[in-house]
Amino acid sequence: MDISTPRLLLRAPEHADAARISLLAGDYDVAIMTGTIPHPYSERQAAEWIESVLSGEEGVVFSILRSGMLIGCTGYRAFGDDHAELGYWIGKPYWGMGYATEAVRALILYAFEADSFDYLTVGHFADNPASARVIAKFGFTPRGKEVRDCAARGARAHCLTYRLDRAQALADFRTA
Repeated sequence: MDISTPRLLLRAPEHADAARISLLAGDYDVAIMTGTIPHPYSERQAAEWIESVLSGEEGVVFSILRSGMLIGCTGYRAFGDDHAELGYWIGKPYWGMGYATEAVRALILYAFEADSFDYLTVGHFADNPASARVIAKFGFTPRGKEVRDCAARGARAHCLTYRLDRAQALADFRTA
């Protein structure tokens, strides 16, 4: 399943994406804002991750493409039938251009329509104000704080968590 937005294409990751994912996600400034991407992040590690995506071990994952070039990834992992947690990253050369907002909006709609979740959750490390701004645009409400692992930091970091209910999101998105 591909998802098209005005500027982006979201599609399943492919083996050929490994080098680009390694390059972009392996950037220290990107990796430290995610929980699971190590630093450094080799092409082999990216290829192994893609293989786990394709075998269904990573939930629902999309590569984000702009003009045919991979610029990031987004997806969600279900936690029961009623909800899933979203995740996303955008390569540093593409920060500040609205691509995360555009991709996450498409992902939210897809998750609610394809899997009929009651709600979605998302989190960001406390030192990531850019993600906080993306999350705020969709009406996510704060849930709390927790400490989560960060592979690139080799440590645990404070994470702010949020929730978005299906009915509210779909009403807001349809009027936007």
